[in-house]
Amino acid sequence: MSASKTFGVVAEFDSAAAIYKAAKATTAEGYTRVDAHTPFPVHGIDDALRHGPSHLGWLVVCGGIAGILLAQGMQWWTNAVDYEFWVSGKTPYAWPATIPITFELMVLLASLVAVFGMFVLNRLPRFHHPIFKHSSIHRVTDDRFFLSIEAKDPKFDAHGTKAFLEGLGAANVEVLEDD
Repeated sequence: MSASKTFGVVAEFDSAAAIYKAAKATTAEGYTRVDAHTPFPVHGIDDALRHGPSHLGWLVVCGGIAGILLAQGMQWWTNAVDYEFWVSGKTPYAWPATIPITFELMVLLASLVAVFGMFVLNRLPRFHHPIFKHSSIHRVTDDRFFLSIEAKDPKFDAHGTKAFLEGLGAANVEVLEDD
């Protein structure tokens, strides 16, 4: 049997305003490994949690540029180098004729990078998360708001962090274990 270790502290709040204020207070207190779990997007919560912008957009741009370069390189090689073929007096590599294939490959690679990049950045697939052990986490998809502070946070102390969240007005604060 494996020993369990502490995942963190999870606190339940009853409104979007309450979790927003709690998130601002938590990051102002110096906590950095903080996340919010809400039934709908809460305006400004990313700024309150001091989460930076996603890197997915840059990965998608790189995938699109790779698609452009791959399509142009492939068409240049096949038309101008490998099998030079003159059609209607046009040069073997006429770039305007390559635009449709270039566009399609750009979209294909950008969309593939978007899907698989999202999986990698979100560390998916993950079939179980320690937060599922919270007694009322099932209400996150209905009407409750949860704030979690991971034990990996440098400022984390199980009892101190729990008391801090209770002081912010959290209804149900639990220290969760990770098997």
